[in-house]
Amino acid sequence: MTTEHGGHAAPANATEYIQHHLTHNSNGTINLDTFWISLILGFVFLGLFYMASRRATSGVPGKLQNFVEWIMEMVNETVNSAFHAKSKVIAPLAITIFVWVWLMNAMDFLPVDLLPKLLSYAGVNYLRVVPTADVNHTFGMSFGVLLCIIGFSIKAKGVGGWGKELFTAPFHAHSPIAIILLAPVNFIFQMLELFAKPISLSLRLFGNMYAGELIFILIALLPWWAQWMLGGPWAIFHILIVTLQAFVFMALTVVYLALAVEKH
Repeated sequence: MTTEHGGHAAPANATEYIQHHLTHNSNGTINLDTFWISLILGFVFLGLFYMASRRATSGVPGKLQNFVEWIMEMVNETVNSAFHAKSKVIAPLAITIFVWVWLMNAMDFLPVDLLPKLLSYAGVNYLRVVPTADVNHTFGMSFGVLLCIIGFSIKAKGVGGWGKELFTAPFHAHSPIAIILLAPVNFIFQMLELFAKPISLSLRLFGNMYAGELIFILIALLPWWAQWMLGGPWAIFHILIVTLQAFVFMALTVVYLALAVEKH
């Protein structure tokens, strides 16, 4: 059962409240809330870094320049420690992944009802504000990582070298008969390894952010004084989760691409 509020249906009990906040604004093909929020945050990332680059100075840096330089140094250390091949793409890719995923995760810090309430006056009845709590989005990002893995492998080893590796590793053989017998086994293991990487990458991020979003929704159901008592400590702890999950997604992407360019 629902009640009318501001011309729109509002949840009447806890179950409907939770279901309402876990329902996407979808057109039947894509989740529009995930698409637009992630797109806007992507432009926010580009705008901040462009602004920092325009304001960069060799003298006393400002707060924005310090912040951007700190992120770049942190990401560069991760890339240099894991990726030993030469690539002009890997560092910008890692920075993009870390900052973009962090921004999407950080949407969880907004009050649960803030954006849904504001957009309800514009006729938007459903809105989920954390794109990384949408498994479709995390799978989409991990599919992009999968394409990068294949692309980096082919660039480093050539189409023939990559194709040969699919049938000759991890179990190596020298005689023609053993090579033929082991080829199907190697191919199966290679496919399992190839697809397990993006699947685990996607589900790890989705699971953590979905759980965080659900806890905030449950806290929002409590009396106002209990919301502050429980919401404050959880929000502080969630800062670690938001940052850690962005870092893990970025670091594992770098590791997977490093493995892709190495020869068995």
